[in-house]
Amino acid sequence: MPRKRRQIASSEAAIAKRLKEIRLRRGRTQVEVARAVGIRQPVLSECEKGEIRLHGALLVRLARTLRVSSDEILGLKPSDTTAPKDGRLARRLQRIKELPPRDRRSVLSILDALLEKHDRNGKQ
Repeated sequence: MPRKRRQIASSEAAIAKRLKEIRLRRGRTQVEVARAVGIRQPVLSECEKGEIRLHGALLVRLARTLRVSSDEILGLKPSDTTAPKDGRLARRLQRIKELPPRDRRSVLSILDALLEKHDRNGKQ
């Protein structure tokens, strides 16, 4: 028998929405975050829908995994909107940050050359 859904309070819905938005801004999948936090993906999905309340320990683990403060997830502090909204781009940027310094410089010089070429072509 399916479980009866409880009514979701607006504050819980807002927390759930922020959690999902932060995860997407970080370019992480539910599976990746759930694994890092030590829960199953369906549990994270229910958290993001507001069906499960975040308890303190889970909130702390999510904040650490997503590299934000728990205040940001709870809405007590404004969200960091400087992070890329494109998940694929965020994942790639993270991988570039993890490269050895020499390789990272090579990737950045290629990107700089492409951006400079685009700027020149766009101004013509």
